[in-house]
Amino acid sequence: MSRVPLISLFVTAWLATYAQTQFPIVRLTFGIPFCILPALAAYAAMNHSVVFTTAFTVLTALGLDSLSPNRLGVSVLPFFLFGFIANIRRHVLLKDQRYTQFWLGFSGGVLVPLSTLALLFLGQREPVFGAATLQQLILLGLLNGIACPISFWFFDHIHQAFDYQPLAMPSFRPDRQIKRGRT
Repeated sequence: MSRVPLISLFVTAWLATYAQTQFPIVRLTFGIPFCILPALAAYAAMNHSVVFTTAFTVLTALGLDSLSPNRLGVSVLPFFLFGFIANIRRHVLLKDQRYTQFWLGFSGGVLVPLSTLALLFLGQREPVFGAATLQQLILLGLLNGIACPISFWFFDHIHQAFDYQPLAMPSFRPDRQIKRGRT
């Protein structure tokens, strides 16, 4: 397996984190940051091993926390749990279907920020939740729901371009019987 698809996934996550912090147009317009990292974590969980998914989610969450006003490490647990649960349950999900990819991205876009928010307000007596929070979670879910099938399509094309593809048909014909010994 080539390392180019793995490196391109890390570079895309780094660029998405950088774009989230340096281009505040979406944040000022909609009140949410442009965070597609749960969609990328969903792709990593569906197509890679649990070791790579763990490394990807932890490093991505640390990169996100280092460039955001959150405390360092507060996003690690939500990203890790989302990636780990999606990875161990990927045999049940239809990862090639667009609607499954949409709902996987939507659930990551809602659950990761919601659990990060819950961790941030763990020591507070009065958590701040309201209609604006619900609207922001739905917008983040829709953003990641749309970004997830796009990331599957993009990284599958990178995988096809840089990795060896298995042969569709073996070199022998399966409808022939090989007789061994005397005939």
